[in-house]
Amino acid sequence: MENTNSKWVATDCTICYHSCGMNVLVEGGRITKVEGLKDHPLNHGWLCPKGEKAMDMVYHPDRLKYPQKKVNGKWVRLTWDDALSEIGDKLQRMKKEFGPEILSIFSGSIGVENFEMMELAQRFKGAFGTPNFISVEGICYRMRIRARQMTFGKYPVEEKDTKLYVLWGHNPEQSDFPLNLAIQENLPKGSKIVVIDPKRIPLAEKAEMFLPIRPGTDGALALALMHVIIKENLYDREFVEKWTHGFDKLVPHIEPYTPEWAEKITWISAGDIRKLARLFAKAESASIFQGTNTQDQTANGTQNSRAFAVLQIITGNINNPGGWVISPRLSLTGLGINTDRTPIGAEDYSLFYEIWGRKSPYGQVMCFPESVPKVIKALIVTGGNPAVSMPDSNAFREAMKKLELLVVLDLFMTETAELAHYVLPGCT
Repeated sequence: MENTNSKWVATDCTICYHSCGMNVLVEGGRITKVEGLKDHPLNHGWLCPKGEKAMDMVYHPDRLKYPQKKVNGKWVRLTWDDALSEIGDKLQRMKKEFGPEILSIFSGSIGVENFEMMELAQRFKGAFGTPNFISVEGICYRMRIRARQMTFGKYPVEEKDTKLYVLWGHNPEQSDFPLNLAIQENLPKGSKIVVIDPKRIPLAEKAEMFLPIRPGTDGALALALMHVIIKENLYDREFVEKWTHGFDKLVPHIEPYTPEWAEKITWISAGDIRKLARLFAKAESASIFQGTNTQDQTANGTQNSRAFAVLQIITGNINNPGGWVISPRLSLTGLGINTDRTPIGAEDYSLFYEIWGRKSPYGQVMCFPESVPKVIKALIVTGGNPAVSMPDSNAFREAMKKLELLVVLDLFMTETAELAHYVLPGCT
């Protein structure tokens, strides 16, 4: 029997970007139980193992509990007032001497997926006057977002209830809990799966087709699928004529990309390529679910994503039940404060900056090591651990050692926090 000081609080789990609905039982000011929110449209009352263990993170004995400052290589406890005052004084002094660009803010995945955290960080950045906000988004799945923005003007998301799931280098049983729930629910109702993956994942056993593609050749397969769909007049003519531009240029472009051409590159037979093209085009609805490591984090990430977008378009699987959907989103843009200064990486990665970085503005994270200490002299890290999570982590680690000021806001004493001058405990 629950006591009078207990209450259930409906919230969401922010351990990953899905933010599944969660019910939390609070008794005497302390969480005593978590469970899935039954009415939530994403997880329908279920939680993945990470969500089920959320309490372990909240009450972990190793959590940071108070601000600390490194003095002669050892950590010294500070009050919040002293910590914020010292950090603020150092930043103001450096800004006065070198200008606001000396400060960069780095945010990890949860810091950019949580819109409130992201916008508040942007507000602080803008108030200080620096353009240098960097994050994992510069190397994570930003390629697909950028490609879809270029193609559609906005970012459509995949409809999880579809008649044909094309898992293109994506393994939802291990990495996409809500999608896996949807697949398990819809397969008995007649939905089908296609698995395109060098690895035979468990879902391949339930798939209509399993195509063990040669790694790095996804773009060639996508082009060959377009070739078949257009050559065999399987495309959605009404949708294409009413809602698209440039189809007349696409037709001659895909002319040489036959299934036989793609077979030599992808190691997938021309017959299977034709079979998949017909299956995809004739499905009542279809949605491509692309993997992050396999599709975004590659040299051809942007072009792969554009090709997938074209496949969705020519089959009419945009803004239809079961396709990709451009949905309205909550806007928190009033929180941010813009600056007219240019962030690091704007020249080297002009397309990234033009499509994504100009609005925020947003810097390219891979330019951080070379920018220290010539441009960047202070770094605030929130919800991330770049000392171990970034490519060429040694370069990031050495660059952070050269900073005049490194402040880390986190739940735990991470490898990045160990390098910091100040560590501030985050809340959950």
